[in-house]
Amino acid sequence: MRTLISVLLGLMLMLPAAAGLARKASMSQHELDRRWQQYMSNPGQIKDAHGFPYRKCFSRSAAKSQLPESLLLALARGESNFDPQARSSANAYGLMQILWPSTAKDLGIDSLQQLLEPCVNVDAGARYIRQMLDRYQGNLHKAVAAYNYGPGRIPPGAEKLPSGAAWYSDYILRHLDYVRQRAERGGNLVAKGQLLVIVFDRPYRASAFIDRIQPGLGDLRLDYFRRADGSFHVIMQYDSTRQRQTGLKKLRALGFQI
Repeated sequence: MRTLISVLLGLMLMLPAAAGLARKASMSQHELDRRWQQYMSNPGQIKDAHGFPYRKCFSRSAAKSQLPESLLLALARGESNFDPQARSSANAYGLMQILWPSTAKDLGIDSLQQLLEPCVNVDAGARYIRQMLDRYQGNLHKAVAAYNYGPGRIPPGAEKLPSGAAWYSDYILRHLDYVRQRAERGGNLVAKGQLLVIVFDRPYRASAFIDRIQPGLGDLRLDYFRRADGSFHVIMQYDSTRQRQTGLKKLRALGFQI
């Protein structure tokens, strides 16, 4: 197993090739589009036994907006990691990170206090992604990208998305894969605990770091989240004290002082 020092040196060697790229998708836009189409043809369902915050909010909003519940969960996980008090530097608020006041007021929300109510926020996010899906004639790759990047910056007939927009589509697809995998395995959608491992200033660095570290962690899962300050936090998820201790032992063997 490689030490942390060798991993970080490997990441540093990757930086010149990625210089100037703030956000870059891990797969081609054609592949992203194909993956989203495949998902829409068979989104599956989240069973009642699966636990995650604000269950009624997500299930009701999904039904009302005629959207897969797993899509709303993936957006909330990627945007806020299910934090109803989350606020970004761009004044996006809540579970679904709705911009205040512009997008919120367009969706009929008149006060910031109202926007911070979990069910109101989830419903706003559901209605907004529904609008995007209608705007792009059912193309979920474009709809998800526009949810973050803005519909005014992505023409409906665009054949290729800006790199930042494609990155966001890729980022939410990553969280969607997690939601669906947890559903298939019968576990709760939200891990019982999370441990901060390392912070990066670029998503491709966080992604590359996980790709190098993950194989040595077995069943323990690393993931990364975009934070309100624009940084990207790599976290380890665990479901028990034993899992946490196992993860700590493995990370310390790599040189982490946690």
